[in-house]
Amino acid sequence: MNELLRRQLLLSAGAVSLAHLLGCGAESPPRVAAPGPKPVAPPRPPAGLVLGYFGTFGVDEKLIAAGIAAALARGADRADLYFEHRVGNWVSLEDGEVNRAYTSVDLGVGVRAVKGDQTGYGYTEELTVAAIERAAASAAAIASGPSRAAPIAYRAGALPQRYRVKTPWENVRTSDRIPMLTRLNERALAADKRIKKVRVHLSDSHGAILLVDSEGRVFEDLSPYTNLYLSCTAEDGGRRESNGFSVAARDGIDYYGEERLARVVREAVQRTTVLFDASPAPIGEMPVVLAAGASGILLHEAIGHGMEADFNRKNTSIYADKIGKPIAKDIVSIVDDGTIDHARGTINVDDEGNAPEKTVLVDRGKLATYLHDSISAKHYGVKPTGSGRRESFRHAPMPRMRATYMLPGPHEEEEIIRSVKKGIYCSNFTNGEVQIGAGDFTFYVKNGFLIEDGKLTRPITDVNLIGNGPKVLEQVDMVAKKLELDEGGWTCGKNGQSVPVSLGMPAVRIANITVGGRKS
Repeated sequence: MNELLRRQLLLSAGAVSLAHLLGCGAESPPRVAAPGPKPVAPPRPPAGLVLGYFGTFGVDEKLIAAGIAAALARGADRADLYFEHRVGNWVSLEDGEVNRAYTSVDLGVGVRAVKGDQTGYGYTEELTVAAIERAAASAAAIASGPSRAAPIAYRAGALPQRYRVKTPWENVRTSDRIPMLTRLNERALAADKRIKKVRVHLSDSHGAILLVDSEGRVFEDLSPYTNLYLSCTAEDGGRRESNGFSVAARDGIDYYGEERLARVVREAVQRTTVLFDASPAPIGEMPVVLAAGASGILLHEAIGHGMEADFNRKNTSIYADKIGKPIAKDIVSIVDDGTIDHARGTINVDDEGNAPEKTVLVDRGKLATYLHDSISAKHYGVKPTGSGRRESFRHAPMPRMRATYMLPGPHEEEEIIRSVKKGIYCSNFTNGEVQIGAGDFTFYVKNGFLIEDGKLTRPITDVNLIGNGPKVLEQVDMVAKKLELDEGGWTCGKNGQSVPVSLGMPAVRIANITVGGRKS
């Protein structure tokens, strides 16, 4: 790879459209001639598509055209090529020493052919015409008819720049990462004498995708990621407790400023040490207040998946017949947003070449729309919402969430807490299980507080929230004014694919939900 070109591409904003699309060349200078009109040379023909990032891997218009033509050879309605290059780095520190450090490199292209609502897919790690045509032949087998014409020209699409970076990860050496992890380790140990063990994990990646489709559209997007996780183990009177805290973003190393690093240490230590004072939660049905921020995991898992259009198109979601109907109180509005600068779930373009948007799913209590990829949008006769996402070039896209959150409501958080005679306040979720179609769930709450007579009293732990997402949404009867987006390194799994997402919400009251746990 031309190193200078590669560095220039990565330094140019973190996300750029294709570097150049040349139209007609400039006219040649006129010749000097004898008296009379000066003849002018005719314009040169179009030079074609000149690729930036992926051009250094030998990807050119000839290769692209061959792949699209092969994918359309048996009559697919449309086809696309999804090139991806990604370099990932991982460094972990334990007991003050680096115990794990490695780099991974991934490069390849996926070929998709779509016929009706059926998808054929193939991929290869070899970027040659022959290999891509073989992958395309596998994808094309979804159809069985005369070939469709491939585009005669390809055009680059401009993209927004939602994840600019100051210092690209490819310019950061491992020796630059380790001092930051060492400082975090020392700070956590010094924060509380009960902290006996600290683990710090930093991951980051950089790379790009190139999306080309049978409409002739071309998009190239450079995409950084990073995730920092710090966990603590503390001991007190023979008792041991562990907990942690993470932050993540589509950003460079400059994301880790002093304030953010201090917050990582503070939150990890506090969430761990408070467990020494925690006792089991009460059991039974009661009001529950979900804290702002990370409680959005319940919104994402128990409700958000049911609003992905493929589940509704196949009639496996409880929301399949609910468009335009009330599904919550009018103080509840929910959006899924792919446009928040630097958020982990943000995208400049979805993995089908469609523009992401701020999609209003629930508008003042009524279900407004679903999250659509191209297939579901065609089925419902609407525009795609820019929600077609895939894990990598080895996977076909499908409707996925990006950053899912509830909009602010009319209440103060203190007012919500005061309204509860006896209940619990949940602040930190660690895991859970959800039946996507029906929305039945169980979530484990690592940190929370008992609410007694409208006040937060003693900390609680070992809490399970058990319920049904759609029914719980109906039980949300108070929503706070302050929305908080959580920065954690959330990753969403669906049909064997994992993609990075963001989530959040204001504090809300659920009027009644089942709380499980262990008896004191």
